[in-house]
Amino acid sequence: MKITKSILLPSVLILATLYVLVSLGFWQLSRADEKQQIEQLVIAAQQLPIIEIQNLDKLSDKEYQTVTLTGVYDDNKQFVYDNQTVNGHAGYYVLTPFITDKSNKAILVNRGFRPWGATREIKNIDIDTQQTTIRVSLVKPIKRIELKSNIKIEGFPKLIQSLDIEKLSALSGYQITPMIAQLHQDQEQGFYRDWKPFYGTAEKHTGYAIQWFAMAFVLLIIAIYLLLKYVIKNSKI
Repeated sequence: MKITKSILLPSVLILATLYVLVSLGFWQLSRADEKQQIEQLVIAAQQLPIIEIQNLDKLSDKEYQTVTLTGVYDDNKQFVYDNQTVNGHAGYYVLTPFITDKSNKAILVNRGFRPWGATREIKNIDIDTQQTTIRVSLVKPIKRIELKSNIKIEGFPKLIQSLDIEKLSALSGYQITPMIAQLHQDQEQGFYRDWKPFYGTAEKHTGYAIQWFAMAFVLLIIAIYLLLKYVIKNSKI
């Protein structure tokens, strides 16, 4: 059977599409595997005993763990982390520097979520600066793309759109630890907190992979049908 241009181009397009669909399926499976590994790390870290940390330099390998910190908040150098959505409400997280010793090092404590009002006015976020012990969970900051905004706030609290640790260190005058401390729900001087552990995402990627493979399978069936139809038609000529 002679292959003509009428079937060559559609065949190339179908094969290319099949390749893309199957590749996307395997990519989603690899993402599911990555997320599953992270979930296992979260579970393992959360099962560790709560430890007291005195030196902020020792937090680099403590991601997802629950620890206690003793020190003081700096009420004068707070950040308002904008463009957050919780339970369908737009708002911000309140990030407050916490100092554990007399050095120039600090960790940002996420004290929780506050919704924006009609005027986008930052509500009272003042905090007691007496020495205290807090219980927190540790997560590494994810630097996201900054959106352009017409809102400019001089001084503090300072509105931010990205967790750029180097930039936040320069703005605050502290050497900020590259870790965010999420204040536990039962701790005082916080706002709305419903921290979600890193669960459920592996299944989501697996579901996406199944969808891509299903689309590839349907396309393959259609391609086989069209090929058989072409062969039968040309065999009668």
